[in-house]
Formats: sequence, structure tokens, C-alpha cells
Amino acid sequence: MSINVGGEEDQVMSTINTTPLVDVMLVMLIIFLITVPVIVPTVKVEMPEPRNIATTTKTEDIAISVDVDGNIYWKGGKLSGPDQFLERLVVESVKQPQPELHLKADRNARYEFVARVLYKIQQAGIMKVAFLTEPKALN
Repeated sequence: MSINVGGEEDQVMSTINTTPLVDVMLVMLIIFLITVPVIVPTVKVEMPEPRNIATTTKTEDIAISVDVDGNIYWKGGKLSGPDQFLERLVVESVKQPQPELHLKADRNARYEFVARVLYKIQQAGIMKVAFLTEPKALN
């Protein structure tokens, strides 16, 4: 508690003086605003520029699709499972030059399904994989 200097000396002031508290809070706010951007680690990364280049498909390119349920399609035909997919990839990986794989995945397919397909492609030793997307329609 503080004592009221001006006025009656016998009367004790019962209110809290919040001015020093507000001053301290403003100083702390300014300090945090200045130091936080310095503390946060950032890495300078040069991002690629977006390009809209039409895909040119060669006859030896292989279209691979993944649907919502995780089924794999090879040139439009459904495969029985990952083992059959890997067998076909191994056959294609020994060809010179290797064909390019064009991978399309359903928008609602789980990432896990696409990751499994990519893992099988890596196991087979295929070097060229292209991810095909559909551009958004301009309204």
C-alpha cells in the first residue's frame, strides 16, 4: 500500500497504482518485438519459379495412376498389387534409355499410397519421375 502525501496524513490510500506495471509491460513488449525476429532461425532458400509448360508425351513414357483406395494403374490398366508393380518397374529399369514415369494421384488419395509407389520406383532404380497435375481453371 502507499501513503497519500497530499491532503490528510492520517488517511491511507487503498487503490493500486498500475502505472509502473503498464510501463514495465510496454517495455517488455517492445523488447520481445525486437528480439523475436532475430531469435527465430531462418534458412535462405531459393524457390523455383512456377512455369506452365505443356507436357510432351513420348511413346515410351509410362503413365502410372493412384486412386483414392491406393490401387495402382499401369498405362490405364489396374495392377493386382505392389509386387506386380515392382516386377514391371524392374523390367523397365533395365531398358536404355530408361522410360520416364508420369505419376498421377487422385486429389483425395492418402499420401501414404503415393509414398509407397515412389518407394517402389526407387527400389527398381528408375531415375525419371514426373508428377502430373491439372492446373486450376481461371474464373
